[in-house]
Amino acid sequence: MRLSWNQLALLCIASAAITIPLTATTARSDDVSMPVAAATEWLNSPPQTATDLRGKVVVVQFWTYTCVNWRRTLPYIRAWDAKYREQGLVVIGVHTPEFDFEENVDNVRYALAEMHIAYPVAIDNKRVIWDGFHNVYWPALYLLDAQGHIRYRQFGEGEYGRTEREIQKLLAESGGHPSNQLAEVAPLGAEVQADLGNLRSPESYVGYEMAERFASRGGAVPNRRHEYVVPNHLSRNEWALSGSWTIGRQAAVLAEANGKIVYRFHARDLNLVMAPSVLGTPVRFRVLIDGHPPGAASGADIDEQGYGTVREPRMYQLIRQPEKISDRESVIEFLSPGVSVYDFTFG
Repeated sequence: MRLSWNQLALLCIASAAITIPLTATTARSDDVSMPVAAATEWLNSPPQTATDLRGKVVVVQFWTYTCVNWRRTLPYIRAWDAKYREQGLVVIGVHTPEFDFEENVDNVRYALAEMHIAYPVAIDNKRVIWDGFHNVYWPALYLLDAQGHIRYRQFGEGEYGRTEREIQKLLAESGGHPSNQLAEVAPLGAEVQADLGNLRSPESYVGYEMAERFASRGGAVPNRRHEYVVPNHLSRNEWALSGSWTIGRQAAVLAEANGKIVYRFHARDLNLVMAPSVLGTPVRFRVLIDGHPPGAASGADIDEQGYGTVREPRMYQLIRQPEKISDRESVIEFLSPGVSVYDFTFG
């Protein structure tokens, strides 16, 4: 797919609708112009216009701030921005939310500060930019040359050396003199690359719209408060609820204290996307692994006894195992009601 500067302008409109001529890759059969509203807001910079970007090599990366797969690409994106910005590279993150709370721009601002993101970010709550690129992935990276044509794509994690070589190639084509050395990256915390050799558990959504392998007896009761029970045995990658929960489209919401969510997994890391159901009302929780406090296997968001607190909507790293990986059973018990649980991810 070739992306013209007119299509790139989808990225560059700050708020109001504007008429943009469509090119062949997005045009309807009658090839007429139509109003298109693009980025609803820009963070870290003024709106980036097509004029601003003309003659630049541009990285456009689609992301959403709770996505662990995107999070593991972030050290490389930051490093490329720092290394090549003066050589004519412009990095633009397009934040296209997956969960409802990710549409809140204040939550995205919090993530930018926490994750030390300084490059321009376009807010794409209406998925206009997403659709303009015909994108279907988080994360997805598109590399555009100085004429505004897509020259390279990378979907998902990995291929960092290859991607950086493509950046160097396009910078050289545009008259720059980039170093041929690759950027040095030292990921920490949730940004550490997944332990693929031991990863046997897939992402698992909790809301009924995309949930799989839910093992509580009778299955999910959508949009209605229900008392759930954990079965006596869970197979690998099955999960269950205990206590009084309402399972909605995206999340399960706990109605009474001491509700639990249990997952039998096989991975180094276990992460869980959670949010307090009432803003400003934190929810205390405890994690056990095979019935014991996690100790040295505690993730960044709990202590060695397994205690943590849900204070804001984000991904929480609960388990990071330092030793041999095997099937383990995690139990997360919430000591008060009012938590919304969205998505398990692993690494």
